[in-house]
Amino acid sequence: MSTDLRHEMVDAFDAVLGDMRQTASRLTAALAAERDALERADADALHLAGQDKQTQLERLEQLDAERQQLARAIAATTPAQRAAWDGVMAALTDCQHANQNNGQIVGQRLRQVRQALAVLTGGAESGVYGPGGTLRIDHRSLSLAEA
Repeated sequence: MSTDLRHEMVDAFDAVLGDMRQTASRLTAALAAERDALERADADALHLAGQDKQTQLERLEQLDAERQQLARAIAATTPAQRAAWDGVMAALTDCQHANQNNGQIVGQRLRQVRQALAVLTGGAESGVYGPGGTLRIDHRSLSLAEA
């Protein structure tokens, strides 16, 4: 490989690492927007944040494929490139934790909705005991009040 071509590939590798860092930053912002939308129960904002998150993840996959191809071509990375890669990985680890936290919020909300539905329909999932002190197992609707 010629020296000029190697320099071009090294520059391209550096650019890809920079793009990955920027995309990881945008992913962090999308995850923060998702969390905010979850906390406000804003379905429209949640949808937009989810779309943005998906876009950033797809971009990261594309950039990583480029990074791997360039890494094979240049064979050896510099300490600065390894440090840049470590920074990208640290940012992505933070994104993973934020995504897991958002998933826990979604799971908690889902459990709350299921429990509320079970109470309304008289399902056993409600954890509500009947007047006789036994857990209600039937799935019939119960009268909540009479006028």
